Amino acid sequence: MTLQFILALCALFFASVSGFTTVLPGRSGAGIATITNSNTQLAEVISPFGPGDNSNDATTIKEKPPLEGPLELTWENVDAVLDEMRQFLIDDGGNVAIVEIDGPVVRLELQGACGSCPSSTQTMKMGLERGLREKIPEIQEVIQAMPEGPPLDEEQVDVVLAGVRPFLTVAGGSIDIDRIEGEGGLQPTIWLNMGGSSASLNSVKLEIAQRLQRHFMMPGLRIEWMPN
Repeated sequence: MTLQFILALCALFFASVSGFTTVLPGRSGAGIATITNSNTQLAEVISPFGPGDNSNDATTIKEKPPLEGPLELTWENVDAVLDEMRQFLIDDGGNVAIVEIDGPVVRLELQGACGSCPSSTQTMKMGLERGLREKIPEIQEVIQAMPEGPPLDEEQVDVVLAGVRPFLTVAGGSIDIDRIEGEGGLQPTIWLNMGGSSASLNSVKLEIAQRLQRHFMMPGLRIEWMPN
C-alpha cells in the first residue's frame, strides 16, 4: 500500500465527516458532557441518568390521604376509618375487627393483646369510638364485643389461681379468692387475698390480674386485693 493511497483514503474519510464528537460521563447527575471540534455543531445529548427521566425509578409508594368526613355509616366506611387507627393496635400486638353494625351502634372486637389488656375499655371509648364518630357522625355508640368466655364464678377463678400457686408456694406465699362482686354488671370485681412475701410485689399481682382477664375475656373486669 503506497503512501499516496493512504493519503487518499484519509482525504475521503475527512470529507465525509464534518467533525468528531467525544462523549464523556457528566458529573453530579448533569447528564453527558459533549466535546466537539470547532467544525462540529453541538448536538443535544440526553442522558438516561439525567433529571426528568424516571422510567427506571422504583415505584414510589404514596401514603393514602386521610379520610374526610362526614361519611355515610356503612361497613366499608367504618373499616376504612379503622384502617387509619389499626396500626397503633398492631404495634402493641393487637388488632380490631367489625362484628356488627346495628343501626347507629357499632360492635367491635379487640383482638390479640388488646383484647385482654386492662385498658381495653379506654382503648375502645377514648380511641376507636372517638375516631369513628369524628368521621361518621351517624354513629351513636361503639361497644366492645367479647368472645364467649367461661362463667365468672369462684370455681373458674380457682382454675387460674391453681396455675400460679406452685410458684408462690416456693417463695413462701399463698393466694385465695375472697369474693366476687358485680356479676352481670358493667364492672365485675374479683377480690383476692395474697399472703407471704409475694404480697408486696406489684409485678406478681399484675401477672395474676392479666391471667384472670385473659381467662374470662370480660370487658370491665377488675381485680382488687385485700389489705394485709
